[in-house]
Amino acid sequence: MSYTIVSDVCEGKSDCIPVCPVDCIHWVEQGGQKTKNVKSTDYTYIDNETCIDCGACLAACPVEGAIIDEWKPELQKV
Repeated sequence: MSYTIVSDVCEGKSDCIPVCPVDCIHWVEQGGQKTKNVKSTDYTYIDNETCIDCGACLAACPVEGAIIDEWKPELQKV
């Protein structure tokens, strides 16, 4: 299991990236450019294969509902 970044809620604050002990959070990019979500902000995703379910990202994220504590890949655009 893994945490999920809800792509359309994420505001690209990126507080989650430096706290991840396994570097499983990445910017969504297309053609070398960061991709925008429905809020027109850059956003990140969690690599489910690398995530160790530590919860550091959830604790660090200032945006309510941007990260959830279950794996819902349909909410995370990569």
